[in-house]
Amino acid sequence: MGFTAYSCEDFVEILSTKAPVPGGGGASALVGALGCALGNMVGSLTVGKKKYADVEADIISLKEKAEALQKELLFLVEEDARVFEPLSKAYGMPKETEEERAEKARVMAVVLKDACSVPMEIMKKCCEAIELIEEFAAKGSVIALSDAGVGAAFCKAALLGASLNVFINTKSMEDREYAESLNEEANEMIREYSVRADAVFDSVKERLKK
Repeated sequence: MGFTAYSCEDFVEILSTKAPVPGGGGASALVGALGCALGNMVGSLTVGKKKYADVEADIISLKEKAEALQKELLFLVEEDARVFEPLSKAYGMPKETEEERAEKARVMAVVLKDACSVPMEIMKKCCEAIELIEEFAAKGSVIALSDAGVGAAFCKAALLGASLNVFINTKSMEDREYAESLNEEANEMIREYSVRADAVFDSVKERLKK
């Protein structure tokens, strides 16, 4: 579909229309990629500086991980669109007869799981990004400290945004045991990583005041 190849202006424009994709999941993945890139920016401004020679190896390693995460999150922008389209079509399936209702239920069970899989993966990648940004903020150049804080805020927003795309789909699942297991996994990520992202942001904010 190539949404990540769009200009910023074109992506925002199509996001504002009634087109089924991209939507909140893809937008969350993009925001997560931006947050991760801001952490990586801190690393880029740290490598090669004598003041940070003692942590250079750590920063280089963090940058490699961040670069991989950026690409994975951008890939998930496209994946979210790919798995949502079958779901949007399934909602429109006829349900006049018993056979039609049974077929719709069968299809919905499959596509709802697929539609949950990508936002769950976006959430996991955002958690990984927050972990990296914690280290970039702690070890990276102070001249880019604000970027680490922005990155943490973006990744938290992306985490929460992706979670809503999980919850809207689990709500429609007939397999409640599976739905609740996904809900709990998502809620656990929110509980842990929202706090961690907030801690980075608050730490950056306090350090900028000094």
